Amino acid sequence: MNIIPEFFSEFTWDIVVKTGLRVCILLLFSWMAMKLLQRFLRHLEIHLTNKSMAEGEPPSESAKRIGTIVRLLRQACLLTLWLTVGLVILKEFGVEVGPIIASAGIVGLAVGFGAQNLVRDIIAGFFMILENQIRVGDVAILNGTGGLVEEINFRTTVLRDQGGAVHTFPNGTITTLSNLTNDWSAYVFEIGVAYKEDTDHVIEVMQEVGKTMREDKKFANLMLEDLDIFGVDKFDDSSVIIKGRIKTKPIRQWVVGREFLRRIKYAFDKNHIEIPFPHRSIYFGEDSKPFNLNVVAKTQDHDKTTD
Repeated sequence: MNIIPEFFSEFTWDIVVKTGLRVCILLLFSWMAMKLLQRFLRHLEIHLTNKSMAEGEPPSESAKRIGTIVRLLRQACLLTLWLTVGLVILKEFGVEVGPIIASAGIVGLAVGFGAQNLVRDIIAGFFMILENQIRVGDVAILNGTGGLVEEINFRTTVLRDQGGAVHTFPNGTITTLSNLTNDWSAYVFEIGVAYKEDTDHVIEVMQEVGKTMREDKKFANLMLEDLDIFGVDKFDDSSVIIKGRIKTKPIRQWVVGREFLRRIKYAFDKNHIEIPFPHRSIYFGEDSKPFNLNVVAKTQDHDKTTD
């Protein structure tokens, strides 16, 4: 029962003032260290940006990669800084931090055996960032699920698909990764035309559409190269497939591709190029008798004579 009074009896105003002063000075230096760290990270970001521009990397790509790296470095440095400050403050208040650190080491070892998946996720995330496999703002397919990369953390990667659903993947479980917007993107198209059409003429019309898009100010900055038509790719059931590609800036392939298909429809209609559609035969069974179907076309002359 005398432990509490004896504990408080050891405190004097001199000890309280000195301890409080040392804690305030420590917090002040910690705040200064945090500001210096943030300033260093800003200079590092500018240096990496200038270096990537000198190497010819697109600004949009370098901004995503550098932003991801700097953000992760900031998280790690701030966590280390304030954890150290917390231990020093505990020591100033008379708490022995040696046993705490030793216990933390033992607990960390025990947790390490039980948290192998956590360690695996962190290591996989570190190498994923280091190797520049994916960045915030990319459109990627992870384990068969596609979406916009919203977050890359040490342990998880977060995607948001077109429907708005958020998908969270532990980095250690990512077995397949496809980045659709690394450096540049491409819209691959397969357009079918009727067998009666002259494929050389069709390709000329498609190239003309691509040329007009390159001359359009709205799409000229989005397309990196002229339209690349591979040629006749295959013979389908009711159409000849012509395949090609439009090389665009990252994440712009769908905007350019939709506009290209819209203009192709108008160009084909203007040049009387048929886009085939499936034909079906109706079978009524063996017991049904065949019948004739006559289609009568009414013309203006016929209407005048009947009047």
